[in-house]
Amino acid sequence: MRILVAEDETIIRLDLVEMLGRAGLEVCAEARDGVEAVELAHEHQPDLAIMDVKMPRLDGIEAARRILDERPIPIVMLTAYGQDELVSRAVEAGVFGYLVKPFREQDLLPAIRAARARHEELLELREEAESLADALASRKTIERAKGLLMEKEGLSEQDAFARLRKASQVSGRPLKVVAEAVVATLGVETDS
Repeated sequence: MRILVAEDETIIRLDLVEMLGRAGLEVCAEARDGVEAVELAHEHQPDLAIMDVKMPRLDGIEAARRILDERPIPIVMLTAYGQDELVSRAVEAGVFGYLVKPFREQDLLPAIRAARARHEELLELREEAESLADALASRKTIERAKGLLMEKEGLSEQDAFARLRKASQVSGRPLKVVAEAVVATLGVETDS
């Protein structure tokens, strides 16, 4: 796993890099401020980012938002502040983990694992939502085609569906594609 570390305090950044190295994780880039973090994330395409909240030029939360706008990755925020407002801003930005300084190595690694797991869950949910949206769109098109066949050909719903299914099998095309062709052909007459 390739990690971007963004921390303006040099000693903390070096400690982080060392801890991650001991855990067998590769630090692909180190940033000293939020602007540099965004640039390095774009350049190095890390698998995960660990970022301080309070950094010069651009705070870590806004930097995280910009990184996530370009490419969704898990991000763990580090801060000396445990304020609720910062936590809610970080969550709103899409951050997956939050650690309050001073943290220990045994705190950091579980936060990284949890952030990665939550990120994977989110990606799976997005994929499932897209799949469901595609299925719903297909179903709507098939229903519209059935309705047009029932109206134009005087078929029952069952016969209209059987005709679509048979056309799909004979042509070797998916049912949705056949339904789209029926809608394009018969729907034009209805719309005119």
